[in-house]
Amino acid sequence: MLGLMSPRVREAYAWLGCRKTAATVIMDCRSFLCFLQKILSLTAPVSLRINCYGENQKPISRWETVKKGEAMEYQIPRIVIAGTNSGCGKTTVTCAILQALVNRQLKVGAFKCGPDYIDPMFHSQIIGAKSANLDLFFFPENTLKYLLAKNGGDREISIIEGVMGFYDGMGLTTTRASTYELARITRSPVVLVIGAKGASLSVLAGIQGFLNFSPDNRIWGVILNESTAKTYEVLAAEIRKRFAGKVRPLGFLPPLPQCRLESRHLGLVTAAEVENLREKLQMLAKQAEQSIDLDGLLELARGAPPVSCETVKLPRYRETVRIAVARDKAFCFYYEDSLEALAEMGAELVPFSPLRDPVLPPCIHGLYLGGGYPELYARELSENRSMLASVRRALEQGLPCIAECGGFMYLTEAIGDCPMVGFLPGRSYDTGRLTRFGYVRLTAKEDTMLCQAGEEICGHEFHHWDTDYPGSSFVAYKDSGQSWDCVFATKHLYAGYPHFHFYANPVFAINFYETCLKEKRNRDC
Repeated sequence: MLGLMSPRVREAYAWLGCRKTAATVIMDCRSFLCFLQKILSLTAPVSLRINCYGENQKPISRWETVKKGEAMEYQIPRIVIAGTNSGCGKTTVTCAILQALVNRQLKVGAFKCGPDYIDPMFHSQIIGAKSANLDLFFFPENTLKYLLAKNGGDREISIIEGVMGFYDGMGLTTTRASTYELARITRSPVVLVIGAKGASLSVLAGIQGFLNFSPDNRIWGVILNESTAKTYEVLAAEIRKRFAGKVRPLGFLPPLPQCRLESRHLGLVTAAEVENLREKLQMLAKQAEQSIDLDGLLELARGAPPVSCETVKLPRYRETVRIAVARDKAFCFYYEDSLEALAEMGAELVPFSPLRDPVLPPCIHGLYLGGGYPELYARELSENRSMLASVRRALEQGLPCIAECGGFMYLTEAIGDCPMVGFLPGRSYDTGRLTRFGYVRLTAKEDTMLCQAGEEICGHEFHHWDTDYPGSSFVAYKDSGQSWDCVFATKHLYAGYPHFHFYANPVFAINFYETCLKEKRNRDC
C-alpha cells in the first residue's frame, strides 16, 4: 500500500480517486499516515499514488491501489468454545478437542477471544502453528474478521476459545468485547462448556438461563466438564427432550486430575513450563475421542456461514530491517499477528534469549522486549551481565526499542533486589495483587517513535509488579473514567507496562519499521 518512506522524504503526493473528485496533498510522512487512516475509513474506492524521493532524487516508492468497500467472503469452518464462567474448564476442553482433531490428521486453526497470551501458547503447542487473538476492544469489526479469515482461511476447522463467561464483557454489566459479542459479529456457532461437578438438574437450569438471556446467542451445543459417564447419559437425554431443536449435547469430559493445568498469579503456567505436556494432551485427546462428539463438532463447524471482510493491507518495504525479539521462558508474551505484521512489511525477526545469550544478535536495527515472567528468572537475568551491558549500550546508542510490561521491567534498575539493565530509572517491586488491570486507551502526550501527540492505540495492563517510575509520555484511559500517566517514550523508545497489538493501529507498526530503517542507514550493516 505504501512504498518506502523515511524522515528524509521531501514530497508526498496523494491523488484520491473517489466519486470523480481529486485532491493533491503535500505533507510530511507522519501526517500523511494519519491522513491515510482517515481516507481508509471511506467506503468508496480510493486510489493512491505516492512519490517519495531521497536525497539522491531517486524514487523510493511505487504505485499501489487500495480498494475500499469491496468485501471478500471466506468459508471458514469454525466453532466457539465458550464457558459459563472462568474456571469451568473451557481451556481443558479446547485443548482436548484440538489435540483430538490434530490426531485425526486435520489441518486445525486456533484462536483466543480477548487479550490473553497464555492460552494461545497451549493452542500453538498442539496445532504446530500460531494461535491468533480476536479482541473486539483492540480491533474494529472488519479487522477482527480479517484476522479470522487470514489465519483460518486454509484450515479444515478452526476452534475459537472464549474468554471468561460467555456474556462477560468490559465492566460488570456489559457484553462489550465478550465471547458472546465475538460469536455474534463473526456469526460463529457456539458450544457452551458447563462445569458439571456436583450438579445434576441444575445443569439444565444453567442452559436455560444462557439461552434465554439473549435470543441471538448462537449456542447450538453443550459439553459437560467433570461429569461422570452415568450422569452425562441421563442429563444428555433430558437436554434432548427439553431443548429439542435448540441445543444438543455434544459430550463430556470426566474428572482428569492428572491432566490438570496449574495456575499462578497471571493465569495458567505457560505451555513450555508444564511437565509432560505432550503426555497430558494425548490423554485429553484420547478421552475426547471416547466421550466428545467430534463428528458433531465438525458438522456444526462446517455449517458456519461465510465471513465477509475487507483486506487490511500493510505496506511492503523494499528494504528489510533486522529486529531482535526476546524469546525465552522470561519473555514469551507476544501477539503473533503483531510480529507477523512486521515480517510482512519486510522485517527479519531475529529471536534471542536474554537468559542464555551473551550479547544481542549482530547487525540489528530494532529490539522488541515482550512481556512474560522476568520476575521468576530475575536472578538468572541479573547474572547474565554481558547481555545487560549489551542491551544498555545498544539503547544508549539509539537502537529503536519496544519494551512491554516484563520487557519494561528488564530495562529498569532492578527487579526486586536483582540488578537489571538500568537504562530506565526506578526499581520493579511486587505489589501482591493485580495493579491497573484491564483494557486501556493509550493517548500520546508528545511526539514519539510510534506516533504523534494526540494519537492513540488500544491496549491492556495485566501485572502484579509495579515500579517507582512508570513513565509519563502517554495517558492511559479506562472506560470507567480512571486515568494515569505511563510509558517512557522518545524518538527511539516505547517502554511501559501497557501491552498493545499492532493491528489495533497499524500506523504504530509502520512508524516502528521506519525508525528501524533509519537506524539501518545510520549503521554499516
